[in-house]
Amino acid sequence: MRRLWLIFAQATTVALALLFVIVTLKPEWLPPSRRSPTVITLQDDARGEITRDAAAAHGFREAARRALPAVVHIFTSQQVRTERHPLMDDPMFRRFFGEGLDRAPRQASGLGSGVIVSPDGYILTNFHVIDAADQIEVALADGRKLKAKVVGSDPESDLAVIRVNADNLPAITFGSMDNVSVGDMVLAIGNPFGVGQTVTMGIVSALGRTHLGINTFENFIQTDAAINPGNSGGALVDAKGTLVGINTAIYSRTGGFLGIGFAIPVSSARLIMEQILKNGEVIRGWIGVEAQEITPELAESFGLPDVSGALIAGVVRGSPADQARIQPGDVLLAVGEREIRDPQEMLDVIAALKPGEETAFRLRRARNVIETTVKIGRRPPLAGSRRQRTEDR
Repeated sequence: MRRLWLIFAQATTVALALLFVIVTLKPEWLPPSRRSPTVITLQDDARGEITRDAAAAHGFREAARRALPAVVHIFTSQQVRTERHPLMDDPMFRRFFGEGLDRAPRQASGLGSGVIVSPDGYILTNFHVIDAADQIEVALADGRKLKAKVVGSDPESDLAVIRVNADNLPAITFGSMDNVSVGDMVLAIGNPFGVGQTVTMGIVSALGRTHLGINTFENFIQTDAAINPGNSGGALVDAKGTLVGINTAIYSRTGGFLGIGFAIPVSSARLIMEQILKNGEVIRGWIGVEAQEITPELAESFGLPDVSGALIAGVVRGSPADQARIQPGDVLLAVGEREIRDPQEMLDVIAALKPGEETAFRLRRARNVIETTVKIGRRPPLAGSRRQRTEDR
């Protein structure tokens, strides 16, 4: 009996040892009901992540491949004449130092980027890239260099349309701002510092940035995709390679990129471009007032219930606002059905109105709310050019 027990114990020990070896080294030999799926599931998840990462990387390559041919380099030049020194009018000074001290005009050059928007040579860029340029040269992605002329510009939004004499050019595909959200991956394409075509990657950091003091009309996409001098006018594209913005400016205390860049949304750029192509300029509404933001201190001094609205600080004599008897000290509360929260919104809403149409305005005067009708005028062109840029030539 004892011999049988020893044989059983030894057989059991050998069987358990064999089972341990199989489970450890060859689990696939076991019947399906006795396998643990945990390790296999984890490996599947890991493989799935790798597959998604590879797909994303391939998607960015495809996006760059689609967009790069439509982004061009823009080189500009202008004659800059320095002021004549008063001593040059002194005969004695000229006798000793000669006539050659008259200063000849010098050549100033600049660079930027642009986006081909049609196969027949129309290119969208920033106004400050081509502002005051005597000559504009465009370098295409295929190496060709072509002279360009200005079709039209809009200094207040910092956009311009130029054209080169060429056909069958690779045009960008326009995206939709409805598909753009904070956190989306974007690529910035341009010619930073003149080193050549460059692609940088980042995300959409914010939408609807205003009150930056960059342009008169502001509604920027903020991104951390690297934008540097020379990128102005280049393309901001999504992961599919479609245009979502025109790179315009950066926030910087050093002149270099600090992670905050701004692009004009494709929706705004397209509307302005279409007006330039149709009219040669952008036509906006205007009523002739100067407005300022209502601070808590102003609200208290004027006896206002809150800080919403735009405080009318001045009225141009003979303007539509003057004819509608709008007065300094009034607070604009609404234009038509649109509530006004601040002067920037007032500017945007009025600019979107058509000159000649009559629109209802709601204002607060003293402690009373009044209604008036204003016949919208046409916004006069901006005098001079806006060249104070956070990133430029």
